[in-house]
Amino acid sequence: MSKRLLPTMTALQCFEAAARHLSFTRAAQELHLTQSAVSKQVAQLEDMLQHPLFHRVRRRLQLAPAGELYLAEVNRILTQVDISSRYILSYGGETEVLKVATQPTFGARWLVPNLKGFSRRHPNIHLDIKNELEPFDLVQAKADVAFFYGTGSWPGAICIELFGEDVIPVCAPDLLPEQPLLDAGDLTRLVLLQCTSRPSAWHEWFEEQGISTENSYHGPRFDTFYMCIRAAESGCGVALVPRFVVLDELQEGKLVIPWQHYKPSQGAHFIAFAEQSAEVPKVRALIDWILEKARAGTGAVQPVPEFKE
Repeated sequence: MSKRLLPTMTALQCFEAAARHLSFTRAAQELHLTQSAVSKQVAQLEDMLQHPLFHRVRRRLQLAPAGELYLAEVNRILTQVDISSRYILSYGGETEVLKVATQPTFGARWLVPNLKGFSRRHPNIHLDIKNELEPFDLVQAKADVAFFYGTGSWPGAICIELFGEDVIPVCAPDLLPEQPLLDAGDLTRLVLLQCTSRPSAWHEWFEEQGISTENSYHGPRFDTFYMCIRAAESGCGVALVPRFVVLDELQEGKLVIPWQHYKPSQGAHFIAFAEQSAEVPKVRALIDWILEKARAGTGAVQPVPEFKE
C-alpha cells in the first residue's frame, strides 16, 4: 500500500486562510502565527503536492489553478472536521452512541413520534438516526439497530416483527371526478403514483379485486412513500400507501380515500440487530422501548428473544 499524502491540519488552515484573504499577513493575524510561519506551511504544502498553489504577482497573491481546485477540497475537509469535533462535544463523558437506520417515511411517521420520552428514560444513550434506502450489512456495524419492511429475513441478524400494515389509495379531494366512482377500475383513468420500493403494489391491489389493467405499472415513480404522499396532496395523482403513514392527512382532510378497499401487505415492519449485539445494554434498551410502543399501538408483537445477562 502506497504511503498516504497527509498534510498537517496547520498547513491546511494556513492555506485556506491565505486563499481566503489572498494575503499571508492577514492569514497570520487570523491564525495568531507569524507571516513567515504561514508562508513556510504553504511552501511545504506546495512541495508535497508538486504544484504551485499561489502566484506571487507584484507582492500580491493570486490562486493558481491547482490552488483553486485544492481550496474546494480543503474547505470540505475543514468543515467536516469542525462538524465532527462539535458532534463529539455534544456528548457527555458517560454517553453511548446508538446508531439507528430506518426507511425515511417509516422513520418520520412512526419511529420518531414513538421515541418521545426515550432520552429521558435513557439520558446516557445518544441516538444517531439515519435514513437508509438500500439494504446493508448489519454485521459490519453501519448501524446497531435497523428498521425495515419485508419478510423478516436479514443475514446475521435477529429480526422481530413489529406490526403488519394495509395499503389504501389516497388523493387530493379536488382530484376526484364529479361523478362517483362505480368500481375500483375507474381509478385507472387517473394518474397512478408509483413507489420504487413497491413496484407491483397497484397491480396486486387491482388483482385482489378481480380487475385486470395495463395501467397498474404506469405513472410517475418516487423513491419514498413520503414523496408519493406529497405528490398526492399536490393533486399529481392517486397514491397507494400504508394507511398508518397518512392518518394525519386523512384526518385533516388534505387527502381522501377514493375507493374503500384496504389490502393487507404481504410483508411487515421489523426491528433488526446483529446477533452479537443482542447482549449490548444500549441495543436492548431501544428494543425494549420499541416493542413496548408497538404493543401499545397494535397489540400484536412477536415474543422478545431471550437476552443473556
